[in-house]
Amino acid sequence: MGLSGAALLAFILLMTTSMMILLNWNWKVSLAALAVQYIGVFYFTAQSWPFGMAVVKLLVGWIAAAVLAMTLMGQKKPESESIVFVGRLFPFLAGCLAIILVFSFAPEALQWFPAHTDLSLVEGGMTLIVMGLLHLGITGQPLRVILGLLTMLAGFEILYASVEASILVAGLLASIDLGLALVGVYFMTSSSAESNL
Repeated sequence: MGLSGAALLAFILLMTTSMMILLNWNWKVSLAALAVQYIGVFYFTAQSWPFGMAVVKLLVGWIAAAVLAMTLMGQKKPESESIVFVGRLFPFLAGCLAIILVFSFAPEALQWFPAHTDLSLVEGGMTLIVMGLLHLGITGQPLRVILGLLTMLAGFEILYASVEASILVAGLLASIDLGLALVGVYFMTSSSAESNL
């Protein structure tokens, strides 16, 4: 089963944005990549859910990115780190290895999903899960941890959308996304308050 044109573009979008979040430590670029990533998440969830429910996933992702961005704009020193090329080499190679792992494992994992599930949907969801887990293993900064969690959860939501199309589940997942953004706001503001003391 090959990727169709739109599915290929959505998968490339997910792969590119998750790699940008992993490699770029500028909070503006990372949050913009997160917002764009939710367009790919919208495409894949719209394959399984009704259009209105998939739009909710897109809007909730954008709201979470906007909440994090407004918090960082309000801080005097938004958290950022300058990393030299060598410091970015390991995450880049690990991200490439993760994508290769997804391509090799996705056809096997496709058997676990309903018959109507497309391989591109499984590859997209698994890519976000693996890249989010990789991101969580690399950093401990509050913003970076929240970005990793949101990326990983977006991948789970793509996969779970093909299994369950319940409005209550969509609402629960949306509330988890927004809750993660609010937890990120709390930890970013508390860490900046401690650094000002």
